[in-house]
Amino acid sequence: MIRRHLIAAAALSTIAAAAPAYAQTNEVRIAHIYSKTGPLEAYGKQTAVGLQMGLEYATGGTMMVNGKKIVLIEKDDQGKPDLGKSLLAAAYSDDKAALAIGPTSSGVALAMLPVAEEYKKILIVEPAVADSITGDKWNKYIFRTGRNSSQDAISNAVAIDKPGVTVATLAQDNAFGRDGVKAFASAIKKAKLAHEEYLPPATTDFTAGAQRLIDKLKDQPGRKIIWIVWAGAGNPFKIVDLDLKRYGIEIATGGNILPAMAAYKALPGMEGAAYYYFGIPKNPVNEAMVAQHYQQFKTPPDFFTAGGFSAAMAAVTALKKTGGDASANKLIPAMEGMSFDTPKGKMTFRKEDHQAMQSMYHFKIKVDPAFAWGVPELVHEIKPEEMDIPIKNKK
Repeated sequence: MIRRHLIAAAALSTIAAAAPAYAQTNEVRIAHIYSKTGPLEAYGKQTAVGLQMGLEYATGGTMMVNGKKIVLIEKDDQGKPDLGKSLLAAAYSDDKAALAIGPTSSGVALAMLPVAEEYKKILIVEPAVADSITGDKWNKYIFRTGRNSSQDAISNAVAIDKPGVTVATLAQDNAFGRDGVKAFASAIKKAKLAHEEYLPPATTDFTAGAQRLIDKLKDQPGRKIIWIVWAGAGNPFKIVDLDLKRYGIEIATGGNILPAMAAYKALPGMEGAAYYYFGIPKNPVNEAMVAQHYQQFKTPPDFFTAGGFSAAMAAVTALKKTGGDASANKLIPAMEGMSFDTPKGKMTFRKEDHQAMQSMYHFKIKVDPAFAWGVPELVHEIKPEEMDIPIKNKK
């Protein structure tokens, strides 16, 4: 009798030991590494909400793909490159993540790229923007649903690149800011670029930088514009208080998160180009996301919510194509040239550098008392084929 119990116990322990391994074969583990805290926390949190919503939408609420359960593992890189790098390595090795999504910061993304190559696993970059991520620092395991600096810059150039215009730029002195201005400078064909002003990412007093910009622009003939590319803390739009109108100087910038766009209320008529604004795209995916976000949070989805949702749509579309196989040697050919639906409409991963080709939105700011922010009204949807986005990975 005792022997029989021992045999039964041994059999049970064998089953228990085998269970995690069995469970893992029926799971697709996805690591989301992002700025849960740190300077870009607001962006990171939106991405996390969008990613969860997108996974649920793409799987019809089941969180299953081809009989496999999607398990989402969250990690906070705090906006620190070294931490992001080690978290990604731990996700791939210890957590057995099949693929990863993130991060928020371009500096963190650049540190993470070699880790994906080392572990031979996919990293879907969302929302880090720097061109170099799908440019000279790229490797074949990297796909990006987020827009890159060139897409930002070329679409903004559509809005303000006209003869007789002189532009000066104001940007953060980091990978995001410098890549953004570099792309913008190469996109400008008709206007003249008079000055590039770079300030520390944590700047709160913009007076000295603004004065240098004013000095470079005030005596220029024609239309004069300061183009701002900024992310995270600090409000560069405070420079409007320095009476730019006295010198005939205007502000231009791209879209941003809704709290940052409160500053746009002081800039009616300002033109630029946005990656996303919840009221612009007209498609079933965006309608579903907006409705779900209102239901859950009583607010509209924001800039980076759409990005997280798009990354989820890309991941699930790819896994459906591979029959749930999350190995890079199956995912890479499935994802190269793959089109997938997003809140922005259809995106397609370009085969050469895995950058998602996507629409951008030329807008003009309207002030509406019903909204706490300046409302970007659509002037023109700039479709992927209207933008000549350079391939920079030297493949």
